[in-house]
Amino acid sequence: MKLNIKNTFTSQLPADPITDNSRRQVTKACYSFVTPKQTAKPELVHVSPEMLDTLGMSENDAKTKQFLNVFTGNTVLEGTTPYAMCYGGHQFGHWAGQLGDGRAINLFEVEHNNKNWKLQLKGAGETPYSRTADGLAVLRSSVREYLCSEAMYHLGVPTTRALSLALSGDQVLRDVMYNGNPDYEKGAIVSRISPSFLRFGSFEILASRQDTETLKTLVDYTINTHFTHLGTPNKHAYVQFFNAVAMRSLDMVIHWQRVGFVHGVMNTDNLSILGLTIDYGPYGWLEGFEPGWTPNTTDNQNKRYQYGAQPDIVLWNLYQLANALYPLIEEAEGLEAVLANYAEQKDIQYLQMMRSKIGLSSEEQLDANLIQELEDCLQLTETDMTIFFRNLSDFDGVNPTNGLQIIRESFYDIKSVTEAIKDRWNLWFESYADRLERDPISAKAKKENMNSVNPKYVLRNYMAQLAIDDANKGDYKLIDDLFNLLKQPYAEQPKYEKWFAKRPEWARHKVGCSMLSCSS
Repeated sequence: MKLNIKNTFTSQLPADPITDNSRRQVTKACYSFVTPKQTAKPELVHVSPEMLDTLGMSENDAKTKQFLNVFTGNTVLEGTTPYAMCYGGHQFGHWAGQLGDGRAINLFEVEHNNKNWKLQLKGAGETPYSRTADGLAVLRSSVREYLCSEAMYHLGVPTTRALSLALSGDQVLRDVMYNGNPDYEKGAIVSRISPSFLRFGSFEILASRQDTETLKTLVDYTINTHFTHLGTPNKHAYVQFFNAVAMRSLDMVIHWQRVGFVHGVMNTDNLSILGLTIDYGPYGWLEGFEPGWTPNTTDNQNKRYQYGAQPDIVLWNLYQLANALYPLIEEAEGLEAVLANYAEQKDIQYLQMMRSKIGLSSEEQLDANLIQELEDCLQLTETDMTIFFRNLSDFDGVNPTNGLQIIRESFYDIKSVTEAIKDRWNLWFESYADRLERDPISAKAKKENMNSVNPKYVLRNYMAQLAIDDANKGDYKLIDDLFNLLKQPYAEQPKYEKWFAKRPEWARHKVGCSMLSCSS
């Protein structure tokens, strides 16, 4: 296993001078050196061939003992210094102070094909930022992160990636629903890959401590490493950097809305400075189209991070990042202009995304009304989002009365579709058919366009749970099946047709399918 190892992060940013692995406040530093925990009996469950190739490794490399040991934390490669990152964050709208990598350990960087990747283990043991936790992860959450990060990449959603999923051989105590019923689960480790794991909170923690010197060092490093097109770091470049982060974050969240992904815990420590989906915790996929849905039991009462609020939450988080960058700029005008532009662009880009989902290639002023009425209709009775938009591509506008038949499969309970609901849908299909008449592309091109943005297959919660249930019994075939299915989410894939289906009734209230917590 030959890797082109680099260490730009640790060589260019200040380290925590204390090297013992004790829980503490870490100041004037961006990270702390830490050694992964030795595992009892590591076992490789799955490896991503695409990520092996991306990092310059082969499938034969993945079969070696060295690969297993490195990517479960049992071997530290010579010349590398694993570390945990320091950051803070606003959690559910409140400043939480120092957080940091409590169960993530960065191993090293790999440079391949002129791209730099940070390789990180999640669940590899305690760090100075673990607070009262054990720094470990369980198979349940690890399967979900491994499958979803790769699935999101193939959906075209900006995301961190995953290289491997492994069992640690250890038992880990977890209280799944935080209800006082802890139990032991299989321990696991995911190797996560990203150009950077910096978060909004990486900058917030330094600003909160008025450590402007380290803040400037970190921002300059970030611009010089990841935003080189902005040129030499200065006050103007800092504003342009903030704008680039805002636009990347907007692109990410509009993709979430497009595919029906709900992150579940959009705290500022869980937002990537590169606009990548990061930290796959209590995420979920919309089954019925329900803007008010959140998969996170912790957020069930206030629903701060519900599906429909995600673009606005990104804006709220950007305000916190603006406050963190202000000490370097000392002028609010440029930052405020970026925030105002985001607020305007999120509505424009959401409308454009929704146009693409219903196959419109041109723009008309009343499209917003058509789309709003569609979203209202989708909530009249439980209607599967993925199946609805996929099947809608078959509507050619010639006969509006066929519309209901085309989308019939997306209704969870056909008996709940009353005459009044049918009338409302028929009126919408008439408006939609009229609009399609004025669109310049053919029905065939419309269908192709719609099927390129409306996935046929997503990682529904019950699918992941079935894979987890099998994996807990030592059967990893379904993990592999889903991994391969989700590589081509927009293709028909007849052999996997059974996964193009509504959530089964048994999964409606099952833990892991409808209810998820941050416990991992």
